[in-house]
Amino acid sequence: MSLFENTLAQIKRASDIMGLDKDIATLLSTPMRKVEVNIPVRMDDGTLRMFTGFRVQHNNACGPFKGGIRYHQQVDFGEVMALSAWMTIKCSVVGIPLGGGKGGIIVNPKELSKGELERLTRQYIRMIAPVIGPTTDVPAPDVNTTPEIMSWIADEYSKIVGHDAKGVVTGKPLENGGSKGRDKATAMGGTYVLHEFATESGMNPAETKIIVQGFGNAGSIMIELLTAAGYKLVGTSDSQGGIYCADGLDFAALSACKAEKGTVHAFEGGKAVTNEELLVQDCDILILAALENQLTKGNADQVKAKLVLELANGPTMPEADEILSKKGIPVIPDILANAGGVTVSWFEMVQNADNKYWETDDVNAKLKDIMVKAWNDVKGNKAKYNCTFREAAFITAISRVEKAIKENWKI
Repeated sequence: MSLFENTLAQIKRASDIMGLDKDIATLLSTPMRKVEVNIPVRMDDGTLRMFTGFRVQHNNACGPFKGGIRYHQQVDFGEVMALSAWMTIKCSVVGIPLGGGKGGIIVNPKELSKGELERLTRQYIRMIAPVIGPTTDVPAPDVNTTPEIMSWIADEYSKIVGHDAKGVVTGKPLENGGSKGRDKATAMGGTYVLHEFATESGMNPAETKIIVQGFGNAGSIMIELLTAAGYKLVGTSDSQGGIYCADGLDFAALSACKAEKGTVHAFEGGKAVTNEELLVQDCDILILAALENQLTKGNADQVKAKLVLELANGPTMPEADEILSKKGIPVIPDILANAGGVTVSWFEMVQNADNKYWETDDVNAKLKDIMVKAWNDVKGNKAKYNCTFREAAFITAISRVEKAIKENWKI
């Protein structure tokens, strides 16, 4: 099953449970616009290379399209369509007035010089400029794209329209209109949701063992936040492998190892494991903060955690979802757990429009309010429909999109 087919299956499952109007289901199964561009770039050696780029706009019933741009050699149209649909659902589940979009370029950015990367970015924006804008479609960072790249986008688009339009993109550096708190927003949002679950379940952080697959930006910040709150880290990993220690792992020591040796897999204070082995070690909470399709029908039955939280996009395959549900292991889905990032991106849009900027404490307080409300909305639908958290999150989101379509669209 492709990523897009998986997304459609998730939408259909929720639609069937809630009895969604069939016309609305049809609209949500098809992106509103798909753009493919062929991008000519003059390389440092004088040759001309062509790159393929995409921008998919899934649905804007609730507000401007919103979603990141990724640079990766395996980007394809199907992936971008799936991620654009997820963005529609993710924005709606937390109740922010945005729709879903996604973009990407087929490229390995590590093979390009900084100059080549900038020329690629600016040419891509020139080619998709007619369909993006601060009130139309607002991109953001994603895989292999950075705040600096977002600054290039804002600058190029502003040149095209002839005025300062930094609000065309989020995830910018602070000095160029970025928002404080954005660097930790994804993990921060996840911790707010996890804290609600833990409190309602009677979990004592000091007695709660966590494993975090992924020691990148989101994963390492999640570890930092949770260990500061008293949770006991017993395992983590990066692309080269993982480390597990039932007695606990020290975040500062792991960070030092990562900085010095390039991987936490080399940490000497525990048992070295593969990423696959890490997923089935003993713990109370398993946090997936790495790649998609990590829990499958081949390993889900071996999961020992009492809760799975998805900080990454799409880390649990549908077959694994069914297995975990039968085992009584709840999954807090990506569209809720990692929605802190897009929420603070919306904050950045608001700040850019008002030209007034908030302090970190204000950002975090506003983020907490939104994430806790979203959690309660999803929890309410879970009880109402007697379904999983993922199905309840989709129902929560789709209900809002359905209402917006019926109020705003004439079909």
